Amino acid sequence: MKPKVYITRRIPEPGISLIEQSCDVILHPHDEPPTHEEIMDHIRDKDALLCLLSDRIDREIIEAGPNLKVISTFSVGFEHIDVAAATRKGIYIGYTPGILTEATADLAFSLLLGTARRITEGDRFLRGHGWKTAFSPSLLLGTSVWGTTLGIIGLGRIGKAVARRARGFNMEVLYTKRNPLPRDEETNLGVEYRSLEELFEQSDFVSLHTPLTDETRHLVNGARLRLMKPTAVLINTARGPVVDEAALVRALQEKWIAGAGLDVFEKEPIDPTNPLLHLDNVVLLPHLGSATTQARSKMATVSARNLLAVLHGEAPPCWLNQEVEKIRPLTRTKML
Repeated sequence: MKPKVYITRRIPEPGISLIEQSCDVILHPHDEPPTHEEIMDHIRDKDALLCLLSDRIDREIIEAGPNLKVISTFSVGFEHIDVAAATRKGIYIGYTPGILTEATADLAFSLLLGTARRITEGDRFLRGHGWKTAFSPSLLLGTSVWGTTLGIIGLGRIGKAVARRARGFNMEVLYTKRNPLPRDEETNLGVEYRSLEELFEQSDFVSLHTPLTDETRHLVNGARLRLMKPTAVLINTARGPVVDEAALVRALQEKWIAGAGLDVFEKEPIDPTNPLLHLDNVVLLPHLGSATTQARSKMATVSARNLLAVLHGEAPPCWLNQEVEKIRPLTRTKML
């Protein structure tokens, strides 16, 4: 009998085709995500689950799938999965780290440039037939990026990729993270360590690249936004709840800071009543960090291979909870 797999959304090829070659696949047919109850119903007889970041895979779902051997998430983030509950049940978890690094760094720097130079404002101005004079010395004045100071919060893979891009703009790059880099690595990357408060005070641009944890939730709050220069710009391509959105709205409305570029939000999709939608000094994107054809295709391939590896009784290429092997050895997951 073939392993049974539930996939919560259509992902790019060749992901689904790889799984269909050796498994019986049930695919959620809609663009809208399945409800919690729908996932519960489908998971009861499944051997494997391929999910997305927007699917809440909590203990209730995990316990509803007595045959589950592997959960593969089409994401680098895994806060949507109760990892501890899955590990206790002997369920392997695969994810997709590293793949979206360059795509997300590209987007972060695009937001930085677009916000600094008021690109989307200019586009709206032109399309709204506001351009009446060939040249106006004060029209939509932005701020320079060349030679300014960039502060990076969270210097992991994506943060380092952003730092490398900043060097091309002759930027001074400051960073903060729980464990500072060795001095020689700082020198090679061209970055300098600062405390969190110093980074907010000294940076012209602050870019967030930290995971969402209990410690980082609302890391960017009203008090820290007030530390920023009135000419500074905040960029968030990490996780929405890292920023206290209500405090950010106030900071933008009252001009504590000059602007923000956001790809992530506290609630996704964004509520149509969210005041951010009515502010001109913020650039908003619908969570496009990894949205390149190349990155998404590779994420799909790795997601499929993570899932299939476990069903073959092999270690998944990108394996989150390696301690699970003590609870259920890979010899007991082999179905293919």
